[in-house]
Amino acid sequence: MLRSLRTAALGMAAQQLNVDAIANNLANVNTTGYKKSTVEFQDLLYETINTGSAEGAQGREKPSEINIGLGNKPISTFRSYSQGAIEATNNPLDMAISGKGFFQVMMPDGSITYSRDGAFRINSTGEMVNSAGLKMYPNISLPDGVQSVNIAQNGVVAALIDGEVTPLEIGQIELANFMNPAGLKPIGGNLLEASEASGDPSYGMAGDQGFGTVMQGYLEKSNVDVVKEMINLIVAQRSYEINSKAVKTADEMLAMTNALKR
Repeated sequence: MLRSLRTAALGMAAQQLNVDAIANNLANVNTTGYKKSTVEFQDLLYETINTGSAEGAQGREKPSEINIGLGNKPISTFRSYSQGAIEATNNPLDMAISGKGFFQVMMPDGSITYSRDGAFRINSTGEMVNSAGLKMYPNISLPDGVQSVNIAQNGVVAALIDGEVTPLEIGQIELANFMNPAGLKPIGGNLLEASEASGDPSYGMAGDQGFGTVMQGYLEKSNVDVVKEMINLIVAQRSYEINSKAVKTADEMLAMTNALKR
């Protein structure tokens, strides 16, 4: 009986974690470049009550054993990198990656992080930075007197300077990609870090084999499907409720057993 209490309690804890993940997805439904995550579970070890080995004088063999499961445990959170909807902003420094790849962003300590958020701006020295003021890597700086900026699909950045008729090429955006993007470690701020699970990054220009293209004046929205998340939320709520009823039932059966002494 105590086995069922522990198993149901683990089920409740699992569904609570599931609801936490769903709530985070819904909270980031309007976050640029956000990728939804789901919790993955595995069942725990099974207790063998009776084996299927040969029994009796005639050597009969049972077709199956009696195994009782002991609940489940969370094993990982899987982040889906399916393409989000691409929305026009008409901001010349907004960029969306159509296909695979990540923008590179330099942290204050010089380390490189990765992002699908292409909302870049210009700081006081003309450098391209994200909304938090972190510089794009490799660094691209706009010269003084820029009239307009054009970013081609291959990531080449050209600026038209006042008094000139021909745009000046000032740099090219380099993208990074990973063998296992789901293994990237989220650190907040729409940024990701490489990990052992993700593998080392490979680098290339937009449009190269294995890399997407850059779309100027667009942003990639979250890939969260609100309807699916709401359905998942209802399923998780019902699962939590059923597990709580299992706890209540096991408790009532224990109470009946204790009453036999009286």
